Amino acid sequence: MPKAKKSGKSKKFDYNQNRKKLKKKFIKKANPRIENTHVRNAWDNKKSMARNLQEMGLAFDPNQTVPITKSRLLGEDRETKAPARIVTKPYLLNQLEEEANRPVKDTKTLSADLIEYIQYMVREHKDNYKAMARDEKNYYQDTPKQIKRKINEYKRCHPDHFNNFMDSLAAPEPMVK
Repeated sequence: MPKAKKSGKSKKFDYNQNRKKLKKKFIKKANPRIENTHVRNAWDNKKSMARNLQEMGLAFDPNQTVPITKSRLLGEDRETKAPARIVTKPYLLNQLEEEANRPVKDTKTLSADLIEYIQYMVREHKDNYKAMARDEKNYYQDTPKQIKRKINEYKRCHPDHFNNFMDSLAAPEPMVK
């Protein structure tokens, strides 16, 4: 029976490989980076993952954390109780809760060209989306629904800007002599 190609080859030391770099690489893979700064600062590398999370008051195994009602054939329901955990780092829960309750600022904006396009369409056609779709400046051949969506996006992203624009349309322009 034929042998595998490299089975008889003796192992040789690779002088071109940097062992220090390799070790760092393996350590980095073994200890993955924790994204959350609060959890990363409270983490203890000498303890197991379950023990770390238990001390922080976080769940390692949701099946043990959340009590589950088990129904029996005789009709009596009984709850399995989760074991009492000792939380030694309660400040972490407060920090995570505070971070979660902070309002998220919407940073989405629209391009200047798109804003100009929307203002032109509204200025010319008010709220007639079919006429907007037939307009010669509708270069991308947007459908009435697509144009309506773009206008609603403009209202959502720049509400003050849109209201000022609509107010300027409603005000009659002064006559110049």
